Amino acid sequence: MTFLTWLPLATVCVLGALSPGPSLALVINNTVQRGTATGLRTALGHGIGVALYALITAMGLGLLISQTPWLFDGIKYAGAAFLVYMAIKILLAKPNVEGQSRSRKTRFVGFGGGFMVAFLNPKLAIFFLALFSQFVRADLTLGDQLLMMATAGGIDALWYAAVALGIGRTGLLGWLQRHGIWVDRVSAVIFLLLATAVVLQ
Repeated sequence: MTFLTWLPLATVCVLGALSPGPSLALVINNTVQRGTATGLRTALGHGIGVALYALITAMGLGLLISQTPWLFDGIKYAGAAFLVYMAIKILLAKPNVEGQSRSRKTRFVGFGGGFMVAFLNPKLAIFFLALFSQFVRADLTLGDQLLMMATAGGIDALWYAAVALGIGRTGLLGWLQRHGIWVDRVSAVIFLLLATAVVLQ
């Protein structure tokens, strides 16, 4: 995997991490209620859950290429269609009310809680299946698969660790929440570009 191939993947992972949602609410809640250490453990657990999903997806798609290439092609085009669907849904969605993600309660705490919230999220599996099907190739090595895993999990863990360490006090977190619609719109454009690249290749 070259740098130019990896960069769009990393960009989508960054945008996915920045987008406010239940995971952000979990990290904030655990940090506020139980301290920075618990918030950091939650971030780490969530990142590992995301990384595991990413690795399973990448390895599964790699196996499909070698064993059933026609099925992989079908998944790739279905993934492109799903990315288009996600982009349209994002563009048509109404903006979230500021602070909505903060009010959501959760009973998950610490490393295990962060891991379970990520790993028990079926939407994450669908997202990685759609996203990674646009990047997996027949010559993808184990190192490439591990890089995809590290990219998804590492970016996720680093962002939520930054949240736990007090990024909210700097005003950046509030700014992202207030301008979350633009994060979503950039994500939608990237999804559309990835889907278009599949059709044109």
